[in-house]
Amino acid sequence: MAAAAEDLVLDPTRQQSFIQTPFGRNIALGVGAAIVVAMMVAVWLWSQQPEYRVLFSNYTDRDGGAITASLDQMAIKYKFSDGGTAILVPASQVHDVRLKLAAQGLPKGGNVGFELMENQKLGVSQFLEQVNYQRSLEGELARSIQSLAAVSAARVHLALPKPQVFVRDQQKPTASVLLNLQTGRTIDAAQVSAIVHLVASSVAELPPSNVTVVDQAGNLLSDTSKSAGAKNLDPNQLKYVAQLQQSIVKQVESLIVPLVGQGNVRAEATADVDFAQVDTAAEIYKPNSPPAASAIRSQQSSEAGAPGSTANGVPGALSNQPPGAATAPIDAGQAPPPAAPGAGAASTRKDSTTNYEVDKTIRYEQRPMGGIKRLSVGVVVNYRRLVDAKTGKVSIKALSAAEVAQINDLVKEAMGYSKERGDTLNVTNAPFDGVDKPVVPPEALVWWRDPEIQEMARQYGKYLLAGIVLLFLYYRILRPMMRPVLRRFDQITELPPAPPKPGPDAIADEAGRIEQEAETTPQVSGYRENLSMAKKLASDDPRVVANVVKAWVGSNE
Repeated sequence: MAAAAEDLVLDPTRQQSFIQTPFGRNIALGVGAAIVVAMMVAVWLWSQQPEYRVLFSNYTDRDGGAITASLDQMAIKYKFSDGGTAILVPASQVHDVRLKLAAQGLPKGGNVGFELMENQKLGVSQFLEQVNYQRSLEGELARSIQSLAAVSAARVHLALPKPQVFVRDQQKPTASVLLNLQTGRTIDAAQVSAIVHLVASSVAELPPSNVTVVDQAGNLLSDTSKSAGAKNLDPNQLKYVAQLQQSIVKQVESLIVPLVGQGNVRAEATADVDFAQVDTAAEIYKPNSPPAASAIRSQQSSEAGAPGSTANGVPGALSNQPPGAATAPIDAGQAPPPAAPGAGAASTRKDSTTNYEVDKTIRYEQRPMGGIKRLSVGVVVNYRRLVDAKTGKVSIKALSAAEVAQINDLVKEAMGYSKERGDTLNVTNAPFDGVDKPVVPPEALVWWRDPEIQEMARQYGKYLLAGIVLLFLYYRILRPMMRPVLRRFDQITELPPAPPKPGPDAIADEAGRIEQEAETTPQVSGYRENLSMAKKLASDDPRVVANVVKAWVGSNE
């Protein structure tokens, strides 16, 4: 029997004959049908497979375990990304699952806040209480920083020194903040300053200079080594300068465009803005003496005079005699009498004092930041376009000097030109390159390029492709393969009922009927007809029969 089996395996004709047997054909048919059905099931499952979206990413191991356990309880299917850094759920359930997990407090983010103080055990030491308080404060600060849109995760480390008895021995606390930014996001200096002041305001006696902010790449974001002048370069100030310049440009262009046409004027402005805050106190004294105008506060004068009483002349009796009689007539002039011998001249003294008011001006001036120190504006105007009414040809022509001067005056008014401030303005008339060329309007978005329509077409195309594949497999492969089996099943189901058990006479009659039917079968009737035709041919034409027999005999030799 083993030899027969070996012959069956080694002989390909026997293998082919086995496959061609009804049993072999049934086995091959069953295997092919199973393969086709498996392919149809795979296509159907592929078409029904939902699209997965990211639920959470960059989570801690503890949060990942809690999230997956909650998803198992809610009977929600999930899977992990290739790197295991994200949990994926069906796209139709992303928002619902996030809300349900948020109600459970997931993900916690690995930071603990002041809820750590709720479960204090009896007999906890003071050191452990201080450590728990510091951990709680760090966790709360990290949660507050994570609420920023550009921050994905944050960690805060506080160094709180112990209080000292003496003031000179006390140390200021310090803080370090590590930021993990969102993918493709950056953080500007204003946001870094906000984080620094947020941490400094949350910890007692923590100065902003003791707060250090670092990102996930190791870049120092809060550089305290910068000078005070560099710190004042605020992005908001630069934004204010840019907005001021754009405002001046818009004012100039809106005033010139109606004169020269749209697209025929270009303007740029540069503003020198003083962001220094100046407080000035001045005390000025002016000269207050003639010939300038003067204000007299008080004036005092005094004059003193006395007749001469000093002894003069030659001492002796002659000088002490009274004067003699007058020799001049009485009606003569009012000439003074001659001085007596020995009389002295009279003395006079005058004193004058004038007090003037002193001019004093005390001025306190405070100038706010943002004052314009100097403006520089440049304007370029295109040549005027002239269209020939007959030919329609377009030509260009320079503006006249009067038109340029008019535009210059208008620009000065629009920009607020000030000669005392040192403003400059330059208006140039020059041809533009490419302005007269036809402008091609932007191409409208075709309906089949709409992202929503593309997404909808992709979904419907997926189901349509699955349906076409299923129909092809069924009608072209599965149905032709199953047709013989189904036909046999139909024949089996249409078998007539079993006849009653026959007797001896019926058996003999049935045997005779079978022999008669065998004789009347198509094979038997054909043989008899061929035999009768051969006999007739032999009787009618013996030579033909003889030639046929001779040919048979020759072929056998």
